[in-house]
Amino acid sequence: MDHIRILTTGRGIASRTVTNDDLSKVVDTSDDWIYPRTGIHSRQICGEGESVCTLAEEAVGKALEKGKTRFGIREEDIGCVVGATISGATATPSLSCLVQQALHLPEQIPVLDVNAACSGFVYALEVARGLLCANGKRYGLVFGAEALSRLLDWQDRTTCILFADGAGAALIERVPEKEVPYGSFLAARGGTEIVCGGVNTEDPHIRMDGKAVFRFAVTVIPVAAEGALSLAGVPADAISHVICHQANARILGHVMRKSTIPREKFFQNISTAGNTSAASIPSALAQMEEEGLLKEGDLLLLVGFGSGLTYAGMVIGYGRKEAEDEKAE
Repeated sequence: MDHIRILTTGRGIASRTVTNDDLSKVVDTSDDWIYPRTGIHSRQICGEGESVCTLAEEAVGKALEKGKTRFGIREEDIGCVVGATISGATATPSLSCLVQQALHLPEQIPVLDVNAACSGFVYALEVARGLLCANGKRYGLVFGAEALSRLLDWQDRTTCILFADGAGAALIERVPEKEVPYGSFLAARGGTEIVCGGVNTEDPHIRMDGKAVFRFAVTVIPVAAEGALSLAGVPADAISHVICHQANARILGHVMRKSTIPREKFFQNISTAGNTSAASIPSALAQMEEEGLLKEGDLLLLVGFGSGLTYAGMVIGYGRKEAEDEKAE
């Protein structure tokens, strides 16, 4: 079965900045209380006229536009669209279908959403790989997008301080197995430590048992990482960057202390991004690309964990080398 790699990325950033000091005006909290426990100073949430749809469209549009500029990839070349979200504006149509419509993407391709919460983007990448292998198409668009602010109880300081809005996307390419390493480790442990109500509940808000989630995360992150490395057949020192779901700085700190991968290879943006669930990993990738941190041929380790309880690890390559560009043309 063919592998995939990431060619370009994009992100959608909500316009409204909410600092910890801002939150202290609506709930009993402060920056002195929030930052030591979470690593978050501020987060972005949707402003007037913004929604999970506009954020997703912006992120996917940017990834596609970069694909046009760098590699000559057009809308008609896209073979699937897979989105990850728990906060789509409607149960149906899916967020992915709304993005497809807005960006005038092809009709006769599979388009769907995945709900695996904070592991969703990694799950969605593997789903997209399977779809591209099945339909023989070369390129796909995968995104994670959330407007979690509309699911928060703004009087619950255990959750409203953590979550935020945002979107990130990747343009991916299906490549022969031998061309680039790839390993996908997907898992789940059914549990209600994090819940968000739906149509059959009186409470529509996100609720979380923080201590239980911390124990879960620090246990499964090494499992997901090692599983992905093993399936990819590469050693840890081959990894250029580690991008974990940005849930909590304490979790990331614990993982970095225990990991054999150097701390400097772990990317963090939680201090200004907060927890954006399925958007966390792809928006971090897009920020890294914008800041020039990603290089052609980099090997990335992505690790997601969250409600479900789900967890996932993936080793995936970034970029296409110049010699391959010439061959592709």
